[in-house]
Amino acid sequence: MFKPLDPLLHSELRLAVMSLLVSVKEAEFGFIKEKTGATAGNLSIQLQKLYEADYVVLEKSFKGNYPLTTCRITKKGIDAFEKYVNALNAYIRPK
Repeated sequence: MFKPLDPLLHSELRLAVMSLLVSVKEAEFGFIKEKTGATAGNLSIQLQKLYEADYVVLEKSFKGNYPLTTCRITKKGIDAFEKYVNALNAYIRPK
């Protein structure tokens, strides 16, 4: 009856990042940091984990003289997020 929850998305910060990215085309690192309240170091680590799972794409560039990281959710990331939400709903509203 209960489906396992994706351990990668079961982290509060990674879930928050995915929730943000699923609702926008792309987001800059600073925007995600501000919205989640995460530290830069912790956010970097969590984004790297999502990147390694192919849930997000990270694009590095420069804005003026400053480094800029832009994040986008992938098709695999969207599918994983939807699967996670559906599985979580089964825990909340068991049949």
